[in-house]
Amino acid sequence: MELDPRTADAYPFLSGLVTPRPIAWITSVSPAGVVNLAPYSFFNVFGDNPAIVVFSANLKPDGTKKDTLRNAESSGEFVVNASVARLAEAVNLTSKGLPHDESEVPLAGLTLVPGVRVKVPHVAESPAHLECVVREVKSYGTHAGAPNLVIAEVVWIRIDDAALTDGLPDPRKLQTLGRLGGTFWCDSSRGLFEQARPT
Repeated sequence: MELDPRTADAYPFLSGLVTPRPIAWITSVSPAGVVNLAPYSFFNVFGDNPAIVVFSANLKPDGTKKDTLRNAESSGEFVVNASVARLAEAVNLTSKGLPHDESEVPLAGLTLVPGVRVKVPHVAESPAHLECVVREVKSYGTHAGAPNLVIAEVVWIRIDDAALTDGLPDPRKLQTLGRLGGTFWCDSSRGLFEQARPT
């Protein structure tokens, strides 16, 4: 099979072939003070000196910006919370689209703790957090699905001691999640599993 991504729907192929993708479980805060929490699997680390992470918040089907993107642009800050196996259902649930003035945090039964270097809170139940300051946003169109690359510098790292071995992150203890396309997920302990996106 072959296809031209400029004329065909490339999403199911890209998301199914570039795998496993780490999940940035991002907290951000709106100008009105509403905490947004959403997972993004178009995400990775791109450098360590300075420490740079990038995620893409694609535009919604109607061409408008997602809350995370709007919040990151307005405040210049966000937090990447580690998405791990024991929180898989909560991570998936927070992908549900809610009105701008509603937070996904109570919907998922989670709690928040204050950030250290940023004003954005962490998810208390997550074992690790990257506090980030936005350095640049690169937009690639105004149509549905158009990517917006949010390039940010990590200014603080926090990780539970229980997730460390010899002072370093241990994947056997963290059990981080990954996305594999469609309804397929994976984690570093049990391998492949499925979760349908909430409607």
